Amino acid sequence: MKVFLIGYMGCGKSTLGRKLSEQLNIPFVDLDKYIEEKYFKSIPQIFAEEGETAFRKKEQKALMEVADFDRVIVATGGGAPCFFDNMELMNQAGLCVFLDVPTAALADRLSQSKTERPLIKGKSNEELLAFIENAMAVRRPFYEKAKCILKGDQILPEQIIAEIKN
Repeated sequence: MKVFLIGYMGCGKSTLGRKLSEQLNIPFVDLDKYIEEKYFKSIPQIFAEEGETAFRKKEQKALMEVADFDRVIVATGGGAPCFFDNMELMNQAGLCVFLDVPTAALADRLSQSKTERPLIKGKSNEELLAFIENAMAVRRPFYEKAKCILKGDQILPEQIIAEIKN
């Protein structure tokens, strides 16, 4: 069984992924952490030193690697589904789940997050809302190719488990 969690930053991919991993006793992979460990660099470092195109190629390669695992829960980076044929790869390899969290909830979570996120650093609440809305307008067509879409600001592991069993 393979489950790929996709959605915008702050939607809960890593948190839900870890919970699913525990409940289903299946290994969890955070794709960004996987990339950082593989290349011995942080994601912001890869972007700064090599550019987005090089990062996206590394990300695709990492996604192909984890898609070959027998059993895994994968939390992708927010942009991963939007490049190359990554959505097709995930849909063919396993169950792809789009965590569709409302913009206001994403903005609230991101403004309170302790994780440094270079894309949103220094933005006011209004700027953050506009930024998320613009990004989602571009990303939503990719995200909506997922086999499963769960909407809301309180998505539970049990909802994903129910989809896995269907």
